[in-house]
Amino acid sequence: MGRFRDNKYNKPGLMLFGDEISHKHQQRRDEEGESDQQHYYQRPKQVRMESIEALVANIIGLSDGKTTQLHTLLKQSEDSIQNMASQLGQSFDQLDPEKHSLGYLFLLEAYLSTPAAKEQAELIPSVARFINSCTAEQIRLEPRKFTHICKTFTDVVVQRQVPIMGVAPLRIALRKLQPSSEHLTALHSEFLLVCLLAKCYKTGYSILKDDIFEVDQPRNLFLYCYYGGMICIGQKQFRRAIQLLHSVVTAPMQSLNCIAVEAYKKYILVNLIQNGQFSATFPKYASSAAQRSLKHFSQPYLDLATSYGTGKIAELESCVATHREKFESDTNLGLVNQVVTSLYKRNIQRLTQTYLTLSLQDIANTVQLNTPKEAEMRVLQMIEDGEIFATINQKDGMVGFLEDPEQYRSCEMIESIDTSIQRIMLLSKKLNSVHEVISCDPAYLGKAERHRNQRFEMDDFDNVPQRFNM
Repeated sequence: MGRFRDNKYNKPGLMLFGDEISHKHQQRRDEEGESDQQHYYQRPKQVRMESIEALVANIIGLSDGKTTQLHTLLKQSEDSIQNMASQLGQSFDQLDPEKHSLGYLFLLEAYLSTPAAKEQAELIPSVARFINSCTAEQIRLEPRKFTHICKTFTDVVVQRQVPIMGVAPLRIALRKLQPSSEHLTALHSEFLLVCLLAKCYKTGYSILKDDIFEVDQPRNLFLYCYYGGMICIGQKQFRRAIQLLHSVVTAPMQSLNCIAVEAYKKYILVNLIQNGQFSATFPKYASSAAQRSLKHFSQPYLDLATSYGTGKIAELESCVATHREKFESDTNLGLVNQVVTSLYKRNIQRLTQTYLTLSLQDIANTVQLNTPKEAEMRVLQMIEDGEIFATINQKDGMVGFLEDPEQYRSCEMIESIDTSIQRIMLLSKKLNSVHEVISCDPAYLGKAERHRNQRFEMDDFDNVPQRFNM
Protein backbone atom coordinates (compact mmCIF):
# COMPACT_ATOMS: atom_id res chain seq x y z
CA MET A 1 0.00 0.00 0.00
CA GLY A 2 1.26 3.48 -0.79
CA ARG A 3 2.99 5.60 1.83
CA PHE A 4 3.32 9.34 1.97
CA ARG A 5 4.58 10.18 5.44
CA ASP A 6 7.41 12.33 4.03
CA ASN A 7 5.51 13.84 1.12
CA LYS A 8 6.50 17.49 0.87
CA TYR A 9 3.32 18.42 -0.94
CA ASN A 10 1.06 18.12 2.08
CA LYS A 11 2.19 20.99 4.28
CA PRO A 12 2.15 24.07 2.00
CA GLY A 13 -1.46 23.61 0.95
CA LEU A 14 -2.67 23.11 4.50
CA MET A 15 -0.76 25.66 6.54
CA LEU A 16 -3.96 27.65 7.03
CA PHE A 17 -5.64 24.75 8.80
CA GLY A 18 -2.71 23.53 10.81
CA ASP A 19 -2.55 19.75 10.70
CA GLU A 20 -0.16 17.05 9.73
CA ILE A 21 -2.50 15.29 7.35
CA SER A 22 0.05 12.87 5.99
CA HIS A 23 0.90 11.67 9.50
CA LYS A 24 -2.72 11.05 10.46
CA HIS A 25 -3.49 9.49 7.09
CA GLN A 26 -0.53 7.14 7.55
CA GLN A 27 -1.54 6.31 11.10
CA ARG A 28 -4.99 5.40 9.83
CA ARG A 29 -3.37 3.15 7.21
CA ASP A 30 -1.32 1.37 9.89
CA GLU A 31 -4.36 0.89 12.13
CA GLU A 32 -6.41 -0.51 9.26
CA GLY A 33 -3.62 -2.90 8.34
CA GLU A 34 -3.52 -4.23 11.89
CA SER A 35 -7.30 -4.51 11.92
CA ASP A 36 -7.32 -6.49 8.69
CA GLN A 37 -4.71 -8.88 10.08
CA GLN A 38 -6.70 -9.39 13.26
CA HIS A 39 -9.99 -9.92 11.44
CA TYR A 40 -10.45 -13.67 10.98
CA TYR A 41 -12.67 -15.12 8.34
CA GLN A 42 -13.01 -18.55 6.78
CA ARG A 43 -11.54 -18.50 3.28
CA PRO A 44 -13.29 -20.59 0.64
CA LYS A 45 -11.54 -23.65 -0.71
CA GLN A 46 -9.09 -22.48 -3.35
CA VAL A 47 -9.25 -23.50 -7.00
CA ARG A 48 -6.13 -23.36 -9.15
CA MET A 49 -6.59 -21.28 -12.32
CA GLU A 50 -4.25 -22.57 -15.01
CA SER A 51 -3.77 -19.36 -17.03
CA ILE A 52 -4.75 -15.75 -17.34
CA GLU A 53 -6.62 -16.57 -20.55
CA ALA A 54 -8.79 -19.12 -18.72
CA LEU A 55 -9.46 -16.63 -15.95
CA VAL A 56 -10.49 -13.90 -18.38
CA ALA A 57 -12.67 -16.34 -20.31
CA ASN A 58 -14.52 -17.32 -17.12
CA ILE A 59 -15.04 -13.66 -16.20
CA ILE A 60 -16.49 -12.84 -19.62
CA GLY A 61 -18.65 -15.97 -19.73
CA LEU A 62 -20.11 -15.69 -16.24
CA SER A 63 -20.62 -11.93 -16.05
CA ASP A 64 -23.82 -12.17 -18.07
CA GLY A 65 -26.47 -13.28 -15.58
CA LYS A 66 -24.25 -15.59 -13.48
CA THR A 67 -22.72 -13.07 -11.11
CA THR A 68 -23.13 -15.29 -8.01
CA GLN A 69 -21.34 -18.18 -9.68
CA LEU A 70 -18.59 -15.82 -10.87
CA HIS A 71 -18.18 -14.37 -7.41
CA THR A 72 -17.73 -17.84 -5.93
CA LEU A 73 -15.18 -18.78 -8.58
CA LEU A 74 -13.18 -15.60 -8.07
CA LYS A 75 -13.11 -16.09 -4.29
CA GLN A 76 -11.85 -19.63 -4.80
CA SER A 77 -9.19 -18.42 -7.26
CA GLU A 78 -7.73 -15.60 -5.17
CA ASP A 79 -4.40 -17.36 -4.63
CA SER A 80 -4.01 -18.02 -8.34
CA ILE A 81 -4.90 -14.42 -9.19
CA GLN A 82 -2.37 -13.12 -6.70
CA ASN A 83 0.35 -15.39 -8.09
CA MET A 84 -0.33 -14.03 -11.59
CA ALA A 85 -0.63 -10.41 -10.42
CA SER A 86 2.46 -9.12 -12.23
CA GLN A 87 1.19 -10.55 -15.55
CA LEU A 88 -2.31 -9.08 -15.41
CA GLY A 89 -1.50 -5.78 -17.13
CA GLN A 90 -2.57 -6.86 -20.62
CA SER A 91 -5.72 -8.66 -19.49
CA PHE A 92 -7.60 -5.43 -18.75
CA ASP A 93 -7.86 -4.65 -22.46
CA GLN A 94 -10.04 -7.72 -22.88
CA LEU A 95 -12.50 -6.72 -20.16
CA ASP A 96 -15.21 -4.08 -20.07
CA PRO A 97 -15.16 -2.37 -16.64
CA GLU A 98 -18.93 -1.87 -16.84
CA LYS A 99 -19.98 -5.36 -17.98
CA HIS A 100 -17.27 -7.25 -16.10
CA SER A 101 -17.02 -5.05 -13.00
CA LEU A 102 -16.66 -7.88 -10.48
CA GLY A 103 -13.92 -9.71 -12.36
CA TYR A 104 -12.18 -6.44 -13.20
CA LEU A 105 -12.26 -5.59 -9.49
CA PHE A 106 -10.49 -8.80 -8.43
CA LEU A 107 -7.81 -8.46 -11.10
CA LEU A 108 -7.21 -4.76 -10.49
CA GLU A 109 -6.77 -5.20 -6.74
CA ALA A 110 -4.21 -7.94 -7.30
CA TYR A 111 -2.41 -5.93 -9.97
CA LEU A 112 -2.17 -2.82 -7.77
CA SER A 113 -0.37 -4.86 -5.10
CA THR A 114 2.67 -5.15 -7.39
CA PRO A 115 5.39 -2.46 -7.19
CA ALA A 116 5.53 -2.07 -10.97
CA ALA A 117 1.85 -1.11 -11.21
CA LYS A 118 2.26 2.02 -9.08
CA GLU A 119 5.07 3.30 -11.30
CA GLN A 120 3.01 3.27 -14.49
CA ALA A 121 2.16 6.68 -15.92
CA GLU A 122 -1.32 5.54 -16.98
CA LEU A 123 -2.27 4.14 -13.58
CA ILE A 124 -4.34 7.14 -12.44
CA PRO A 125 -6.54 7.43 -15.57
CA SER A 126 -6.92 3.63 -15.73
CA VAL A 127 -8.22 3.35 -12.15
CA ALA A 128 -10.37 6.46 -12.61
CA ARG A 129 -11.91 4.92 -15.73
CA PHE A 130 -12.80 1.75 -13.80
CA ILE A 131 -14.34 3.76 -10.93
CA ASN A 132 -16.41 5.82 -13.35
CA SER A 133 -17.64 2.81 -15.35
CA CYS A 134 -18.08 0.00 -12.83
CA THR A 135 -21.52 -1.24 -11.80
CA ALA A 136 -22.48 -0.45 -8.22
CA GLU A 137 -24.35 -3.75 -7.73
CA GLN A 138 -21.26 -5.77 -8.61
CA ILE A 139 -18.63 -3.86 -6.67
CA ARG A 140 -20.81 -3.94 -3.53
CA LEU A 141 -20.33 -7.70 -3.51
CA GLU A 142 -16.69 -7.01 -2.55
CA PRO A 143 -16.68 -3.65 -0.73
CA ARG A 144 -13.37 -4.40 1.00
CA LYS A 145 -11.53 -4.86 -2.31
CA PHE A 146 -13.13 -1.79 -3.87
CA THR A 147 -12.19 0.28 -0.83
CA HIS A 148 -8.61 -0.99 -0.99
CA ILE A 149 -8.36 0.02 -4.66
CA CYS A 150 -9.67 3.50 -3.92
CA LYS A 151 -7.30 3.98 -0.99
CA THR A 152 -4.36 2.92 -3.14
CA PHE A 153 -5.61 5.37 -5.79
CA THR A 154 -5.64 8.13 -3.14
CA ASP A 155 -2.07 7.33 -2.13
CA VAL A 156 -0.90 7.49 -5.74
CA VAL A 157 -2.50 10.85 -6.59
CA VAL A 158 -1.08 12.34 -3.37
CA GLN A 159 2.40 10.91 -3.97
CA ARG A 160 2.40 12.28 -7.52
CA GLN A 161 1.20 15.67 -6.24
CA VAL A 162 -1.96 15.67 -8.37
CA PRO A 163 -4.72 15.34 -5.73
CA ILE A 164 -7.20 17.16 -7.95
CA MET A 165 -7.22 14.12 -10.25
CA GLY A 166 -8.69 12.09 -7.41
CA VAL A 167 -11.55 14.41 -6.49
CA ALA A 168 -14.15 13.43 -9.12
CA PRO A 169 -13.40 9.66 -9.17
CA LEU A 170 -13.50 9.32 -5.38
CA ARG A 171 -16.77 11.20 -5.19
CA ILE A 172 -18.26 8.76 -7.69
CA ALA A 173 -16.70 5.83 -5.81
CA LEU A 174 -18.20 6.69 -2.43
CA ARG A 175 -21.65 7.20 -3.96
CA LYS A 176 -21.46 3.80 -5.64
CA LEU A 177 -20.35 2.13 -2.42
CA GLN A 178 -23.02 3.81 -0.29
CA PRO A 179 -26.23 1.80 0.25
CA SER A 180 -27.86 5.18 0.99
CA SER A 181 -26.86 8.79 1.60
CA GLU A 182 -27.19 8.14 5.36
CA HIS A 183 -24.33 5.61 5.27
CA LEU A 184 -20.73 6.59 6.11
CA THR A 185 -18.14 4.61 4.16
CA ALA A 186 -14.37 4.36 4.44
CA LEU A 187 -14.14 6.40 1.22
CA HIS A 188 -15.65 9.55 2.69
CA SER A 189 -12.40 10.43 4.44
CA GLU A 190 -10.40 9.61 1.29
CA PHE A 191 -12.53 12.00 -0.73
CA LEU A 192 -12.31 14.78 1.86
CA LEU A 193 -8.53 14.32 2.06
CA VAL A 194 -7.95 14.90 -1.67
CA CYS A 195 -10.39 17.84 -1.57
CA LEU A 196 -8.29 19.41 1.18
CA LEU A 197 -5.03 18.85 -0.67
CA ALA A 198 -6.51 20.15 -3.93
CA LYS A 199 -8.24 23.04 -2.10
CA CYS A 200 -11.59 21.99 -3.57
CA TYR A 201 -13.43 22.98 -0.41
CA LYS A 202 -16.78 23.60 -2.08
CA THR A 203 -16.78 20.15 -3.67
CA GLY A 204 -15.86 18.51 -0.37
CA TYR A 205 -18.53 20.50 1.46
CA SER A 206 -21.22 19.06 -0.83
CA ILE A 207 -21.12 15.62 0.86
CA LEU A 208 -21.12 17.13 4.34
CA LYS A 209 -24.73 18.19 3.83
CA ASP A 210 -25.86 14.56 4.16
CA ASP A 211 -27.14 13.42 7.55
CA ILE A 212 -25.14 10.35 8.59
CA PHE A 213 -26.83 7.66 10.70
CA GLU A 214 -24.95 4.48 9.75
CA VAL A 215 -21.22 4.02 10.37
CA ASP A 216 -19.30 0.89 9.34
CA GLN A 217 -16.18 1.47 11.43
CA PRO A 218 -15.60 4.00 14.26
CA ARG A 219 -12.24 5.05 12.74
CA ASN A 220 -14.11 6.22 9.63
CA LEU A 221 -16.09 8.66 11.78
CA PHE A 222 -13.00 10.27 13.32
CA LEU A 223 -11.36 11.10 9.99
CA TYR A 224 -14.63 12.06 8.29
CA CYS A 225 -15.47 14.59 11.00
CA TYR A 226 -11.90 15.88 11.29
CA TYR A 227 -11.36 16.40 7.56
CA GLY A 228 -14.94 17.63 7.25
CA GLY A 229 -14.32 20.22 9.94
CA MET A 230 -11.29 21.47 8.02
CA ILE A 231 -13.32 21.65 4.81
CA CYS A 232 -15.92 23.78 6.62
CA ILE A 233 -13.18 26.06 7.94
CA GLY A 234 -11.99 26.55 4.37
CA GLN A 235 -15.56 27.46 3.40
CA LYS A 236 -15.94 29.77 6.43
CA GLN A 237 -18.80 27.54 7.60
CA PHE A 238 -17.67 27.75 11.20
CA ARG A 239 -20.94 26.62 12.76
CA ARG A 240 -20.87 23.35 10.84
CA ALA A 241 -17.14 22.98 11.57
CA ILE A 242 -17.89 23.19 15.29
CA GLN A 243 -20.46 20.39 14.98
CA LEU A 244 -18.06 18.07 13.17
CA LEU A 245 -15.08 18.76 15.43
CA HIS A 246 -17.32 18.33 18.47
CA SER A 247 -18.20 14.86 17.18
CA VAL A 248 -14.51 13.94 17.10
CA VAL A 249 -13.82 15.29 20.59
CA THR A 250 -16.81 13.58 22.22
CA ALA A 251 -16.78 10.32 20.24
CA PRO A 252 -16.37 7.11 22.30
CA MET A 253 -12.69 6.15 22.65
CA GLN A 254 -10.89 3.85 25.03
CA SER A 255 -7.61 5.72 24.66
CA LEU A 256 -6.75 9.14 23.31
CA ASN A 257 -5.72 9.42 19.65
CA CYS A 258 -3.88 12.16 17.81
CA ILE A 259 -6.90 12.93 15.60
CA ALA A 260 -8.94 13.86 18.68
CA VAL A 261 -6.08 16.01 20.01
CA GLU A 262 -5.74 17.98 16.77
CA ALA A 263 -9.52 18.27 16.47
CA TYR A 264 -9.75 19.69 20.01
CA LYS A 265 -7.20 22.40 19.19
CA LYS A 266 -9.18 23.49 16.14
CA TYR A 267 -12.42 23.14 18.10
CA ILE A 268 -11.18 25.76 20.58
CA LEU A 269 -10.09 28.17 17.85
CA VAL A 270 -13.26 27.85 15.76
CA ASN A 271 -15.45 28.36 18.83
CA LEU A 272 -13.62 31.62 19.55
CA ILE A 273 -14.08 32.78 15.95
CA GLN A 274 -17.74 31.84 15.72
CA ASN A 275 -19.06 32.31 19.25
CA GLY A 276 -16.52 34.61 20.86
CA GLN A 277 -16.07 32.25 23.79
CA PHE A 278 -15.09 28.72 24.72
CA SER A 279 -16.08 26.50 27.62
CA ALA A 280 -13.50 23.90 28.68
CA THR A 281 -16.19 21.79 30.37
CA PHE A 282 -16.83 18.50 28.60
CA PRO A 283 -20.36 17.13 28.19
CA LYS A 284 -21.24 14.04 30.21
CA TYR A 285 -21.27 11.80 27.15
CA ALA A 286 -17.63 12.54 26.31
CA SER A 287 -15.27 9.64 26.97
CA SER A 288 -13.23 9.56 30.17
CA ALA A 289 -10.05 9.46 28.03
CA ALA A 290 -10.99 12.75 26.39
CA GLN A 291 -11.97 14.43 29.65
CA ARG A 292 -8.81 13.24 31.35
CA SER A 293 -6.15 14.04 28.75
CA LEU A 294 -7.24 16.49 26.03
CA LYS A 295 -6.63 19.62 28.10
CA HIS A 296 -3.10 18.47 28.89
CA PHE A 297 -2.18 18.43 25.19
CA SER A 298 -3.94 21.71 24.40
CA GLN A 299 -2.87 24.09 27.17
CA PRO A 300 -1.58 26.91 24.87
CA TYR A 301 -4.98 26.97 23.15
CA LEU A 302 -6.81 27.11 26.49
CA ASP A 303 -4.55 30.00 27.49
CA LEU A 304 -5.52 31.72 24.25
CA ALA A 305 -9.22 31.26 25.05
CA THR A 306 -8.67 32.76 28.50
CA SER A 307 -6.92 35.81 27.01
CA TYR A 308 -9.68 36.17 24.43
CA GLY A 309 -12.28 36.26 27.20
CA THR A 310 -10.77 39.45 28.63
CA GLY A 311 -11.60 41.33 25.42
CA LYS A 312 -8.19 43.01 25.47
CA ILE A 313 -6.29 42.95 22.19
CA ALA A 314 -2.92 43.55 23.84
CA GLU A 315 -3.33 40.60 26.19
CA LEU A 316 -4.45 38.33 23.35
CA GLU A 317 -1.53 39.33 21.12
CA SER A 318 0.86 38.77 24.03
CA CYS A 319 -0.50 35.23 24.43
CA VAL A 320 -0.08 34.61 20.70
CA ALA A 321 3.52 35.81 20.87
CA THR A 322 4.22 33.57 23.88
CA HIS A 323 2.91 30.41 22.19
CA ARG A 324 3.73 31.34 18.61
CA GLU A 325 6.26 28.55 18.20
CA LYS A 326 3.67 25.97 19.31
CA PHE A 327 1.00 27.37 17.00
CA GLU A 328 3.45 27.30 14.10
CA SER A 329 4.58 23.73 14.80
CA ASP A 330 0.91 22.69 14.85
CA THR A 331 0.48 24.78 11.66
CA ASN A 332 -2.52 26.42 13.31
CA LEU A 333 -1.16 29.97 13.09
CA GLY A 334 -3.58 30.88 10.30
CA LEU A 335 -6.57 30.07 12.48
CA VAL A 336 -4.99 31.85 15.45
CA ASN A 337 -4.67 35.03 13.35
CA GLN A 338 -8.35 34.72 12.50
CA VAL A 339 -9.08 34.51 16.23
CA VAL A 340 -7.25 37.83 16.77
CA THR A 341 -9.19 39.41 13.90
CA SER A 342 -12.47 38.16 15.34
CA LEU A 343 -11.78 39.91 18.65
CA TYR A 344 -11.54 43.24 16.85
CA LYS A 345 -14.94 42.47 15.31
CA ARG A 346 -16.43 41.48 18.66
CA ASN A 347 -15.29 44.71 20.23
CA ILE A 348 -16.80 46.73 17.38
CA GLN A 349 -20.05 44.79 17.70
CA ARG A 350 -20.19 45.65 21.39
CA LEU A 351 -20.10 49.32 20.50
CA THR A 352 -23.31 48.93 18.46
CA GLN A 353 -25.12 47.89 21.65
CA THR A 354 -24.14 51.13 23.42
CA TYR A 355 -23.91 53.92 20.81
CA LEU A 356 -26.09 55.15 17.97
CA THR A 357 -23.27 57.20 16.43
CA LEU A 358 -19.54 57.18 17.00
CA SER A 359 -16.56 58.72 15.28
CA LEU A 360 -13.98 56.58 13.52
CA GLN A 361 -11.32 58.02 15.82
CA ASP A 362 -13.26 56.90 18.90
CA ILE A 363 -13.73 53.44 17.39
CA ALA A 364 -10.01 53.19 16.70
CA ASN A 365 -9.16 54.23 20.27
CA THR A 366 -11.71 51.92 21.90
CA VAL A 367 -10.91 48.86 19.80
CA GLN A 368 -7.15 49.56 19.89
CA LEU A 369 -6.68 50.10 16.16
CA ASN A 370 -3.79 52.17 14.87
CA THR A 371 -5.64 54.75 12.75
CA PRO A 372 -9.20 55.92 11.95
CA LYS A 373 -8.61 54.67 8.39
CA GLU A 374 -8.04 51.14 9.67
CA ALA A 375 -11.21 51.44 11.75
CA GLU A 376 -13.10 52.56 8.64
CA MET A 377 -11.88 49.55 6.64
CA ARG A 378 -12.85 47.10 9.37
CA VAL A 379 -16.30 48.63 9.83
CA LEU A 380 -16.85 48.63 6.06
CA GLN A 381 -15.87 44.95 5.81
CA MET A 382 -18.23 44.04 8.64
CA ILE A 383 -21.08 45.90 6.91
CA GLU A 384 -20.41 44.00 3.68
CA ASP A 385 -20.36 40.67 5.56
CA GLY A 386 -23.66 41.50 7.30
CA GLU A 387 -22.05 41.37 10.75
CA ILE A 388 -23.25 44.86 11.68
CA PHE A 389 -25.70 47.34 10.19
CA ALA A 390 -24.28 50.84 9.91
CA THR A 391 -23.58 53.80 7.62
CA ILE A 392 -20.30 55.70 7.32
CA ASN A 393 -20.24 59.46 6.75
CA GLN A 394 -16.78 59.99 5.28
CA LYS A 395 -17.17 63.77 5.30
CA ASP A 396 -17.22 64.11 9.09
CA GLY A 397 -15.82 60.66 9.93
CA MET A 398 -18.89 59.45 11.79
CA VAL A 399 -20.46 55.97 11.90
CA GLY A 400 -24.18 55.55 12.48
CA PHE A 401 -25.31 52.18 13.82
CA LEU A 402 -28.66 50.82 12.59
CA GLU A 403 -31.11 48.09 13.60
CA ASP A 404 -31.32 44.81 11.70
CA PRO A 405 -33.55 45.57 8.68
CA GLU A 406 -34.73 41.95 8.37
CA GLN A 407 -38.44 41.74 9.23
CA TYR A 408 -38.62 37.94 8.76
CA ARG A 409 -41.58 38.32 6.42
CA SER A 410 -39.93 37.83 3.04
CA CYS A 411 -40.61 34.80 0.83
CA GLU A 412 -36.98 33.73 1.13
CA MET A 413 -37.08 33.78 4.92
CA ILE A 414 -40.37 31.87 5.07
CA GLU A 415 -38.95 29.25 2.69
CA SER A 416 -35.82 28.95 4.81
CA ILE A 417 -37.85 28.49 8.00
CA ASP A 418 -40.08 25.91 6.31
CA THR A 419 -37.04 23.95 5.11
CA SER A 420 -35.61 23.93 8.64
CA ILE A 421 -38.93 22.73 10.09
CA GLN A 422 -39.15 19.90 7.52
CA ARG A 423 -35.60 18.80 8.30
CA ILE A 424 -36.27 18.82 12.06
CA MET A 425 -39.40 16.69 11.51
CA LEU A 426 -37.40 14.13 9.50
CA LEU A 427 -34.70 14.03 12.16
CA SER A 428 -37.35 13.54 14.84
CA LYS A 429 -38.83 10.57 12.97
CA LYS A 430 -35.37 9.08 12.53
CA LEU A 431 -34.58 9.57 16.21
CA ASN A 432 -37.81 7.83 17.21
CA SER A 433 -37.05 4.86 14.96
CA VAL A 434 -33.53 4.55 16.38
CA HIS A 435 -34.97 4.77 19.89
CA GLU A 436 -37.36 1.89 19.13
CA VAL A 437 -34.55 -0.27 17.76
CA ILE A 438 -32.32 0.36 20.79
CA SER A 439 -35.22 -0.27 23.18
CA CYS A 440 -35.56 -3.79 21.75
CA ASP A 441 -31.83 -4.54 21.59
CA PRO A 442 -30.92 -7.46 23.93
CA ALA A 443 -27.48 -6.01 24.75
CA TYR A 444 -28.99 -2.68 25.78
CA LEU A 445 -31.76 -4.30 27.81
CA GLY A 446 -29.27 -6.52 29.61
CA LYS A 447 -27.01 -3.60 30.48
CA ALA A 448 -29.96 -1.48 31.62
CA GLU A 449 -31.18 -4.32 33.83
CA ARG A 450 -27.75 -4.77 35.43
CA HIS A 451 -27.52 -1.04 36.08
CA ARG A 452 -30.99 -1.01 37.63
CA ASN A 453 -30.20 -3.95 39.93
CA GLN A 454 -26.92 -2.37 40.98
CA ARG A 455 -28.67 0.88 41.83
CA PHE A 456 -31.29 -0.89 43.95
CA GLU A 457 -28.59 -2.82 45.82
CA MET A 458 -26.80 0.41 46.68
CA ASP A 459 -30.05 1.94 47.97
CA ASP A 460 -30.36 -0.91 50.49
CA PHE A 461 -27.38 0.42 52.48
CA ASP A 462 -27.88 2.96 55.23
CA ASN A 463 -26.30 6.31 54.58
CA VAL A 464 -24.12 6.07 57.74
CA PRO A 465 -20.37 6.79 57.85
CA GLN A 466 -18.31 3.65 58.25
CA ARG A 467 -15.33 3.19 60.56
CA PHE A 468 -12.24 1.74 58.99
CA ASN A 469 -9.41 0.14 60.91
CA MET A 470 -6.14 1.66 59.77
